[in-house]
Amino acid sequence: MKQAATGTLIGLALGDALGRPTEFKSVPLILASLGPWRELELPEPALVTDDTQMTLALGRGLRTAAERGPLTPEGLERPVRAEFVDWYRSPENDRAPGNTCLRACDLLQDTHRPWQEASQTGSKGCGANMRVAPVGLVPGLSDEQRAGAAQLQAALTHGHPTGLAASDLTAHAVRLLAEGTEPAALVGQLRAYARQNRTRYHHAWLGDLWSRAQDPTPEHFIARGWDECLAVLDRLEAALRDPSPESDPCLATGEGWIAEEALATGLLCFLLFPGEPVTALRRAACTAGDSDSIACLAGAFAGAHLGAGAWPAEWAERIEYRKELLALGALWDA
Repeated sequence: MKQAATGTLIGLALGDALGRPTEFKSVPLILASLGPWRELELPEPALVTDDTQMTLALGRGLRTAAERGPLTPEGLERPVRAEFVDWYRSPENDRAPGNTCLRACDLLQDTHRPWQEASQTGSKGCGANMRVAPVGLVPGLSDEQRAGAAQLQAALTHGHPTGLAASDLTAHAVRLLAEGTEPAALVGQLRAYARQNRTRYHHAWLGDLWSRAQDPTPEHFIARGWDECLAVLDRLEAALRDPSPESDPCLATGEGWIAEEALATGLLCFLLFPGEPVTALRRAACTAGDSDSIACLAGAFAGAHLGAGAWPAEWAERIEYRKELLALGALWDA
């Protein structure tokens, strides 16, 4: 069996660990300190960042929600909110997490506060979608459940419509690859999905979130997000028409600090090397932008496409949180 869920989660964590030492550094500085990018090695110890920690928090929340019955907005919000707050309070939350996640999770501690009041509607940071891969892996969800869950988990912290749309697209990409979509067809299918959903606001999952921004209607609110995602897919397609593997991918699709650019640059690194998952991770880690988030997304896409066998055993065996990653992967692969 391909074991796409296990491959996705291990790949995400490996990319996170590989990109952890290179984040905030220029490409020349990375090359000067670590050598040629095609030879980057997994650090020892292979520690991850908040990207993997929050992916696991979301995964645990999804597992709890699924154990209680069919996935519903309330059934998902409660356990995921609790997991995010637990992460916020954890002594292991010492990996330089983003300010948006910290502010939102601080507000989410008040269980009497509607989650929409905690959501940071002005932020579309990549924290919205660097953790969303589990939503693409849970079996048995309808299209509406998967889209709603992807957007709700993003909105708990990052309430900007582009954060919601990019998270939905990221989960959809993981699902398509896990189900066997060929990499060459992926961008076209993502573009079609974005157009199909451009004015679809998931009221049951998002409630009145839209009214907390400056938009006249919920359709206008969510369309802003999808339009920014469609624009970055244009840049991705242009980069793939004239590929330049030795150039920093951030030059083509952005540095990845914001959600739509993290999605596109992570996809670019994967699609430059669809049959060479370790090379894709190394390319993603040697970037001028948010290298750990770009690499964790590239790893998730590669793992969903190729499965657990994509990753060197010596790397997979020493990644931080390995036992929990494998447990969730085995659950969803089964």
